[in-house]
Amino acid sequence: MAKEKKAEAPKGPTMEQINYVPALQKKYKEEIVGNLMKEFSYTSIMQVPKLQKITINEGVGSATQDKKLVEVAQQELTAITGQKAVQTVSRKDISNFKLRKGMPIGAKVTLRGVKMYEFLERLVAISLPRIRDFKGISENFDGRGNYTLGVKEQIIFPEIDIDKITKVMGMEITFTTSANTDKEAYALLREFGLPFKNIKHNN
Repeated sequence: MAKEKKAEAPKGPTMEQINYVPALQKKYKEEIVGNLMKEFSYTSIMQVPKLQKITINEGVGSATQDKKLVEVAQQELTAITGQKAVQTVSRKDISNFKLRKGMPIGAKVTLRGVKMYEFLERLVAISLPRIRDFKGISENFDGRGNYTLGVKEQIIFPEIDIDKITKVMGMEITFTTSANTDKEAYALLREFGLPFKNIKHNN
């Protein structure tokens, strides 16, 4: 009688995948924490600010006329971040823009952990340098240690096929940190490699 072949158990992640730590996450632990402790004379590692999340919003101005644009924005953000984007909707009626409450107006992704660090690495190393005549990014802090970067064209991201885009759309990338002040948040993001135009907060 022939032996029954045992069904193979589904393969889980390899040890290499389980132990994977993005380069910037490693840099934070090994270099950035020490640098910031020195710069701000912190007495405990717990005082060192952390990057908590990165939120990317792609707004679609013409969404009221063309609902497909919202789906396109959703697909683009999913491709750029490697995480499924969700649609954002209008919170109120705005008659001037023919906008009703609950209408889709764009797409959004919130990144944390591994995906957050991976996105930041690609943003700094690949995407920002692709901006035409790039001379660094402006400071746009909110007074509470968070920073928002405006990107005018989604085509700076290599995941976007320039031949397939129907409309050039901008996006806002918000970095939420645990920093108490803009000065500390600036130092944290500078250490991660965000190319600010000036370094006045260095003093």
